[in-house]
Amino acid sequence: MNDQDMRRALARVAHEILERNRGAQELVIVGIYTRGVHLAKRLANNLFEFEGSEVPVGSLDINLYRDDLQNRSRPVVRPTDMPQSIHGKRVVLVDDVLYTGRTVRAAMDALNDFGRPDQVQLAILL
Repeated sequence: MNDQDMRRALARVAHEILERNRGAQELVIVGIYTRGVHLAKRLANNLFEFEGSEVPVGSLDINLYRDDLQNRSRPVVRPTDMPQSIHGKRVVLVDDVLYTGRTVRAAMDALNDFGRPDQVQLAILL
């Protein structure tokens, strides 16, 4: 994707998030390291531009929740940052790709350590 394709795709995803949730209230955007964090921030900027309200953005490291941890040598652990409690919120997990779903499963396991969201949605590019 070139810059314009990426901009258009993120704008489209942001509009879909707003339509599905009838606005940005009670939303928390959480990016999965590494590429998902950058995309989450860009989506939150689009949501602010379109809706006029800031949506909290968090970052989530799933390395210790992966089911192939024993096959990997010393995973790099990054700081997880939740800007607020996700309990009762609608969490939008953001990542760049979806392949087998193992990353999403690990992310949902990791989210449970931070509270019980009302709903978890997934936003991906490819």
